[in-house]
Amino acid sequence: MDNLERAAQETAPERDHAGEEEKLLRAARSNDWAETGLRDRPGFLIRRLHQIHTALFLQECASEGITPVQYSVLTALGQLGPSEQIVISRAVGLDRTSTADVMQRLEKRKLIRRRPSPTDGRSKIATLTEVGINLLQRVDEAASAAHSRTLEPLTAEARRELMQAMRTIVDAYPDLERKAN
Repeated sequence: MDNLERAAQETAPERDHAGEEEKLLRAARSNDWAETGLRDRPGFLIRRLHQIHTALFLQECASEGITPVQYSVLTALGQLGPSEQIVISRAVGLDRTSTADVMQRLEKRKLIRRRPSPTDGRSKIATLTEVGINLLQRVDEAASAAHSRTLEPLTAEARRELMQAMRTIVDAYPDLERKAN
């Protein structure tokens, strides 16, 4: 029986509901997806790689309660200095709404401070606080460990090649709009 037939049987309306949860758990634990065409789709693999990296990042940085996106925003502010939210949005690759939401959460934790831009009252300038600087310094090592764990299955040469390939793709589409999902 092939994977599609198995999936059709498992989703048939007459299936017994008592065993449904067990079937779903078994399917989730299996690697049946690995035998499908999904492995040949770059979007699927990129999304899975992102999920894997996020899980590793959260494991490494659990004690600080910070997400990869929040870490990216704090890192950008640390490298760029006080910046308008739109600059951070572009640097991190987020749409404006998501950036504003992340900034609001960081501000509530007193990791950043925001103030109106002196040149554009509609815009805000964000600055790292001492608390934010200290958190960033504490998280840097754990985040680096997450990055290393993500690439760990690869040889050193394969890591360099993957990083270069990802940079090439990202650099090829600098103006692609970032939209909320």
